[in-house]
Amino acid sequence: MVHVRRIGPPAAGEPEPRYVWYTSYGSNMHLGRLACYIEGGRPPGAGTVYPGCRDRRPPGRSVPVELPGDLYFATESPVWGGGRAFYDPGGEGRVYARAHLVSASQFADIAAQEMYREPGEDLDLREVLTAGVATLGSGRYETLVCAGRMDGHPVLTFTAPWSADDVTPVPPSGAYLRLVASGLTAAGAWDAATVAAYLVSARGAAGRWSDRAILDLIG
Repeated sequence: MVHVRRIGPPAAGEPEPRYVWYTSYGSNMHLGRLACYIEGGRPPGAGTVYPGCRDRRPPGRSVPVELPGDLYFATESPVWGGGRAFYDPGGEGRVYARAHLVSASQFADIAAQEMYREPGEDLDLREVLTAGVATLGSGRYETLVCAGRMDGHPVLTFTAPWSADDVTPVPPSGAYLRLVASGLTAAGAWDAATVAAYLVSARGAAGRWSDRAILDLIG
């Protein structure tokens, strides 16, 4: 059994980091999918080819973590069809996630590609490291969240500027949900039954997907 890593509180006034824990709660928990953002390429089943990061090294480590808040599915993905995964840090639940140790420039380039932009510009992380959240724009993944620190590095993710209550839930597609579920089970902290129960409880998937259907996706 791999234990979920413990996240400590943010540190006040910390300098710009060289490395961060990019914490994914969606399809980038799957290392093969994440590799397309880092190395460049097209994920199986997707129609988009990603240019990759300036720094093409794989993550130094990938570990399972839990974030306070809620997972939900909303909007419509042109890559997979169906709803995308979003993180509501104001929710009262727990979000299963996978933290990847990457350089700050890789984090910036992954975020750019999530917004269908060309990578190549570093992000100013001072606000998110100080305030815990920074809204860079109105786009679906343009709000940065710092969940704390782990092993001396900030735990960062990105999500939408709205909360789960502000949007209409949209069920995720099978192809997308398979990547999310497979990434969670590969993390080693949660078995397939736990992952299935977790995902079917998320807004957007609840009432549209069953435990059995998700277990069939995982195989």
